Amino acid sequence: MDFGIASVAAITVICYLIGQVVKASGVDNKWIPIACGVSGGLLGVACMALAVPDFPATDPVTALAVGIVSGFAATGVNQAAKQLSK
Repeated sequence: MDFGIASVAAITVICYLIGQVVKASGVDNKWIPIACGVSGGLLGVACMALAVPDFPATDPVTALAVGIVSGFAATGVNQAAKQLSK
């Protein structure tokens, strides 16, 4: 069984980079998770619409949810790295 982990990981990496851009822009840090979640949702729907191989969603609602979770995972990865470096 294949869960499309590569495409989900790609969304997470892209959302992480978007979060870093938001952080560098000087916008208040409270907006970073929202930017990651929204961009992840958009990327999830785009992956489904573009028929990315092995993407784990076949309908727009699931694709949106997969993307949002991937976007929020980018925020979690950043926070985990901060906590481990303390």
